[in-house]
Amino acid sequence: MKKIAIALMCTIFATGAAMAQKQFTFGPKVGVDYTHYWGEDVNHGGQLNYQVGAFMEYRFTNKFSIAPEVVFAAQGGKYEVERLGITLKETDNVNYINVPVMLKFYVVPALSIDFGPQVGFNVYSKNTAEVKAGGEGGKVTTDMKDYTKTVDVGVGLGLTYNITNDVFVQGRYTMGMTDVFEHSKAKNGNAQIAIGYRF
Repeated sequence: MKKIAIALMCTIFATGAAMAQKQFTFGPKVGVDYTHYWGEDVNHGGQLNYQVGAFMEYRFTNKFSIAPEVVFAAQGGKYEVERLGITLKETDNVNYINVPVMLKFYVVPALSIDFGPQVGFNVYSKNTAEVKAGGEGGKVTTDMKDYTKTVDVGVGLGLTYNITNDVFVQGRYTMGMTDVFEHSKAKNGNAQIAIGYRF
């Protein structure tokens, strides 16, 4: 009887540990971003960038979970204008530490719809302007940190597909809701594809 009780207790503890592992996961993620601006004062195009960071996920039930992340994201935009034989190219590099908190609804065990707010903290901001005329030209780089707002607020919507229990891919679009710069009505937009690993 004693052996049966001990075996039963071990089984209960093992089951509890397994459930805890399924409820809480964490790990790294990396991705490719297509970043751009949107708003009243926008004539920029988009550019390819990248992100790298980490996530945690807590499963409340089989259907619902919450997944905060901390991600370094290179963002910005660029545009090109050509007039009277003069070409002007400008590229903004505006980098953030982004903290999205995604609420996840699992449509099926392998696929979730993700939605939630994001707060970004600007860590680097510069503008590179290149002018060419008659086959000659030059570049000027300007530090834009003093003209860039420190905090960026946005909202994200996307999907996560679990390739295996450990590996997943994500597609997400994050729309900025606050202006990037002090004197411009331009907001961040970020379409991203990422891959992550769960521990």
